[in-house]
Amino acid sequence: MTQGMNRRQFSAGLGLALGAGGLLVGCNKVPDTIRIGVAQPLSGPLAALGQDLLNGVRMAVDELHKNGYTVDSKRVQFEVLAQDDRADPAGGRAAAQQLVEAGVSAVIGHLNSGVSLEAAPIYGEKNIPQMIISTNPRITQLGLPTTFRIVANDALQARALGSFAASQLAADAYAVVDDGSPYGKGLADGAAVELEKAKKTIAVRQGFDDKTTQFAELAARLKASNVRVIVSMLNDFQSLALLEELRKLGHTRVALLGGDLVKTADMIKGMGLIDEIYATSPVLDVTEFTTGRQFLERYTAAFQQPPAYGGHYTYDAMYVVSEAIRKAGSAAPADITKALRGINGYAPVTGTMAWDEQGELRYGAVGVYQMRKGAWELRMRSDRW
Repeated sequence: MTQGMNRRQFSAGLGLALGAGGLLVGCNKVPDTIRIGVAQPLSGPLAALGQDLLNGVRMAVDELHKNGYTVDSKRVQFEVLAQDDRADPAGGRAAAQQLVEAGVSAVIGHLNSGVSLEAAPIYGEKNIPQMIISTNPRITQLGLPTTFRIVANDALQARALGSFAASQLAADAYAVVDDGSPYGKGLADGAAVELEKAKKTIAVRQGFDDKTTQFAELAARLKASNVRVIVSMLNDFQSLALLEELRKLGHTRVALLGGDLVKTADMIKGMGLIDEIYATSPVLDVTEFTTGRQFLERYTAAFQQPPAYGGHYTYDAMYVVSEAIRKAGSAAPADITKALRGINGYAPVTGTMAWDEQGELRYGAVGVYQMRKGAWELRMRSDRW
């Protein structure tokens, strides 16, 4: 597989990259090697998700090389430069700055909305297109022409959360909790609005930070309020910690409905702790697409494990970026951005990627999944909710 630089190699080569930057996108608009930045959480609790998103890009690049990718009849190679943003805004700023200084032509990142909010202006200042899987609407509302979201945003997902919880998980008392991040709090607030519209009682509404794992006090409140449906905008490891506390209290006749950071393989550990576990996600499962099974087989063969999250979306994003470069006949970031603005790009798994004036993906959808028999099963999906 094509490998991105590790941190030591990246730092050691940065000086050379700076010196050669003019050669990459100067007089010759189509260099021999085009640098693509990938910025995702590659360490910490979200490392598996970030690695999956990086793997999707690497897989696409390998295939493009194998098939003899050309621009204006010239054979071109891609170099993937990977940076760990640590799921942290400060880490995201640092990662973005390093990628900019290394002369990347496009960036596929970031996962976390709080990170993208900090990094997007850095890419925007240099006209570098940024393909984000972050979902907070505020990112595209910054008005940067360089931002392109590759999934549906939180406005649609919040409606899905509230609508499904109100109509399919009827209870006398609900709880809405979040991790305090722009992603988590934004979704939780939106879901709460939908529940209130449906005249549902929110007995507990509480925010934490995204590192908290001590939930004994919250579990006691949920039991005391007889909450039977928990809308949880916490990470998977946090939600699992909460379920353990509920088990200790014997308050297990509960349904948990989470966001897309709950829709992970690790949530299988929660089976049997409570009655039902659901998750919403704008990252539709790869097997829902016509060519998804073939992608899954190739991915598993390449990385010796199944996808953890949304590698098929970053895989598609890389293909669309390569098409934009070919359409522009240039590796200059501003030219690629302009091409992406008008493209209806072929995406091998999801079908197509095209964007509106704000950089929102057209035709994005949100699915609701239930954990059953150790796997996530689709319950319903809509682009309207």
